[in-house]
Amino acid sequence: MPIAADLIRGHTETIILAHLYSRDSYGYEVNKSIYEKSGGRYELKEATLYGAFRRLEEAGRIESFWGDENTGARRRYYRITERGRSALRENLDEWGDAKKLIDILIQTEGERL
Repeated sequence: MPIAADLIRGHTETIILAHLYSRDSYGYEVNKSIYEKSGGRYELKEATLYGAFRRLEEAGRIESFWGDENTGARRRYYRITERGRSALRENLDEWGDAKKLIDILIQTEGERL
């Protein structure tokens, strides 16, 4: 079952930063990884992905560069910057806090759903 995009929408940039933390990558590869990691339950729309890349680059959290055209099509790659690593750590801390709070708020008293 696909996951509701509303549940993830505010975390798109964090998801991208987490992917780029591991390795430099280009748009299609980032989206494919997200799709595979989610077991096919979530896929970013192209406009959402490239809009996030633009915002992250403008904020200095990632930088782009052109890949080697000798390996096929020339692709624009993205890499995380130190500012992006810092933002990722902060976002992960915030996510942990939010998850704990949501777990508390949706817990039912003695009822099993």
